[in-house]
Amino acid sequence: MSNRLNDMMIDDQMVVTPKGKIHTRTWNTNKVKVAEPIILFHDSLGCIDLWKELPIELATSSNRVVIAYDRMGFGKSDSRDELPNKNFIQEEATYYFPYIKEHLSIRQYIAIGHSVGGGMALCLAAKDKECTGVVSISAQAYVEKITIDGIVQAKKFFNSPEQLLRLKKWHGDKAKWVLDAWTEVWLSQEFSSWDLKDSLKEIQCPVLVIHGDKDEYGSINFPKQISENVSGKSDCLILKDCGHIPHREKKAEVLSSIQRFLVNL
Repeated sequence: MSNRLNDMMIDDQMVVTPKGKIHTRTWNTNKVKVAEPIILFHDSLGCIDLWKELPIELATSSNRVVIAYDRMGFGKSDSRDELPNKNFIQEEATYYFPYIKEHLSIRQYIAIGHSVGGGMALCLAAKDKECTGVVSISAQAYVEKITIDGIVQAKKFFNSPEQLLRLKKWHGDKAKWVLDAWTEVWLSQEFSSWDLKDSLKEIQCPVLVIHGDKDEYGSINFPKQISENVSGKSDCLILKDCGHIPHREKKAEVLSSIQRFLVNL
């Protein structure tokens, strides 16, 4: 289903996989000049709609097509019964995204991800050499105490009826599963040893790492670990007085840093 917003064409599609259908959305301006699209990977409670105006702003500023999708179990994608396994971050890169890439005829692309979506974008770059650049925003590099403490607090907050109702606005009847897919997996003992170490050394394309110095889910050790261990060129931007959502809290700085990164690819 396509519709037009001013000079922006917006196209929604459902991608069929053996495990269900995945909802995608594409933003395409009349001024596209660069072939590689930007692919957005959302956070643990996110979906397409929670990117708000960012896809339009990225498409307009970069003159690129922007594509986002609801991961399986999130947003308007099909529901899942089982919780993600401990390898779900790598699995997104190796199992689910290839179906989207094939359906939308994507070749080379730029991956931009927020929080766990940043980890997924980095894993993609490690596995797929057609990923020509990565922007990770507030990505976790391993499981830190501050990460666990933040998720414990978030679990208490979102388990209240009124906050769970907020999640239902974006995920419908899947809201409780979405919350559990974040909190129960990250707080499990088997996930405590997870890290991006092996993936980082395989990344050869340029990487921009963005992180807030007051991120409630990870210290600045995360962006340092990422930028210092990729095999290709990397830039690290630590934003002052910024929490876990830099693209909302420091939108102008984030957009300008992404634009500089894209111009220099």
